Amino acid sequence: MLYRLLAEEGLYIGGTGALNVVAAVKAAEQVPEGGNVVTILADSAHKYAERIFSKSWLESKDLYKELPEDLKKYVVLD
Repeated sequence: MLYRLLAEEGLYIGGTGALNVVAAVKAAEQVPEGGNVVTILADSAHKYAERIFSKSWLESKDLYKELPEDLKKYVVLD
């Protein structure tokens, strides 16, 4: 989700904020039409950049292969 938010919304957020968006999307599926869901994007990605934008770190966690091809362009560190 954090890569999607970067690509689609220009939001440079970390894992906590991305997880909040995932939860908000799931909650929105339960809210009646016209209802609202609010979340807080509490962190930026700058604290995590050396990990979440690192191909070697993502590969060590077996995550790189899970990224859609169009989002791999955001993995800028080796």
